[in-house]
Amino acid sequence: MTQSLNRLDRLFLSDIKVQIKIALTEPAINQAVQRAADKAGLSIVAPPVDFSIVGSYENKSVDINRFNVYVERSIALPDGIEPSQITTGVVIDSNGNVRHVPTKVVQINGIYCAVINSLTNSTYAVVWNPLEFSDVSHHWAKEAVNDMGARMIVKGTGHELFTPDKEITRAEFASIIVRALGLNEENDSSNFGDVGSSAWYAGAVQTAYDYKLINGLGDGLFHPTEKITREQALVIITKAMQLTDLKVDWSQQDSEEILNSYTDAKKVSSWAKDATAIVLLTGILNGKSDQILAPKDFITRAEIAALMQRLLQKSDLI
Repeated sequence: MTQSLNRLDRLFLSDIKVQIKIALTEPAINQAVQRAADKAGLSIVAPPVDFSIVGSYENKSVDINRFNVYVERSIALPDGIEPSQITTGVVIDSNGNVRHVPTKVVQINGIYCAVINSLTNSTYAVVWNPLEFSDVSHHWAKEAVNDMGARMIVKGTGHELFTPDKEITRAEFASIIVRALGLNEENDSSNFGDVGSSAWYAGAVQTAYDYKLINGLGDGLFHPTEKITREQALVIITKAMQLTDLKVDWSQQDSEEILNSYTDAKKVSSWAKDATAIVLLTGILNGKSDQILAPKDFITRAEIAALMQRLLQKSDLI
């Protein structure tokens, strides 16, 4: 019976046709994209491109709009545009919102291309968005903060400031990791009783929940305004690693050995030990020092910028 079902599955799959469409956008869309870019203060350096994937079976077809893994799309850079003139790729949503999608520049057959990684279909553009925060010019996280800021993953606190050593809340963390992964905030409904639909973070929290990045604190609540600890953040990052397909070979014995090299290893909660070891093993996390993890410390804005940059770099997305 099982073998018959498997053969039937293969038969159906062989009958499904997948069509990938890549096209320059219509003039009206171009104008809308330009308006959205101008509003966001971005310079478009490569013409917008529509990417879509359509699955068809017999006489029926359906747009495939969401994927479980990142799908690469390459946009050739115009003549005269160097990689140093590219900040990131962006999605321009139908409502005019602009959001970052993980992007890197590679050379293919002598031509520079922006390789955009996304979990959805949409209209994409490549932009230049240089950014430097005045209060990180001598900070250890300067490069990460400015890079993540230019990619619209982290935001400033006003007046060209970033306030790098300020601690962040659980809601802020959810918003940052959703932006870092290029996820679309599809709705602002909530699975948590303490996240109202009108809250500025409602869409990000629900999106993080939908992608299995967050669960709450076990009481049916998310506690959005509480500050997030380093070990709480690391658990979420290991879940993001599953989404970015960043794999690491490890065992629980490895976890013990890795953690025991830090003097405060016993302070790591049991539910966070594996996640902490995994993130250390990948190089996404460094301790507070060579000997201190500080798992119960609240994470700062600078630290989250560095963690997001390393997550995307180690996942080969930027």
